[in-house]
Amino acid sequence: MNTNPLEASLRATPHATTSALIRNTYMLLAMTLLFSAATAAFAMALDLRGPGLIGTLVGYFGLLFAVHKLRNSAWGILAVFALTGFMGFTLGPIVSLYLKMFSNGHQLVMTALGGSGAIFLGLSTYALTSKRDFSFMGGFLFAGVMVAFLAGLAAIFLQIPALSLAVSAMFVLLMSAVILYQTSALVNGGETNYLMATVTLYVSLYNLFLSLLHLLGFAGGED
Repeated sequence: MNTNPLEASLRATPHATTSALIRNTYMLLAMTLLFSAATAAFAMALDLRGPGLIGTLVGYFGLLFAVHKLRNSAWGILAVFALTGFMGFTLGPIVSLYLKMFSNGHQLVMTALGGSGAIFLGLSTYALTSKRDFSFMGGFLFAGVMVAFLAGLAAIFLQIPALSLAVSAMFVLLMSAVILYQTSALVNGGETNYLMATVTLYVSLYNLFLSLLHLLGFAGGED
């Protein structure tokens, strides 16, 4: 069985290693967010089309599987950047669409971005400082994300705008809860792999931003 040096030192110096785990997670998260923003800007600059629903799902789950398989090796970092870069690429055409559809598109995008950052910062700070254990939320979150995901697919294929808005509202709440859950797991030993923690937090931010953007576009978008 492969043993990560970081995990090995955790047994001897739990507090120091937990701090290193959290530091590594947030450093990698910051780098992947910058890389994701770069790939999104690249897609926007060239006015590229997104891979579509099927292509996005195949790419996401395929790269997520790669991250999981390589999480204890150096190749795992490349897999994380491949996943987040791909997700950034899928984000570019969506942001471009909002900028073209709404005269206040820039305001909507910046508000969604600022809101996502504020929610993430507030919840992360609370979980880090309070050190509360939110592991009890695991089963609820898994079930909730599955229901929201299936409802989102139904909204797309059945073209039901009201259901789509409800799904976005559900994802705002669920992704906020995931941020609490994952940060708590880092603090309390429920997660010892910073690659997997980074991916979970990144995906939460990605979905939080898209959901807020959808809700803001409906409520405050100007044609």
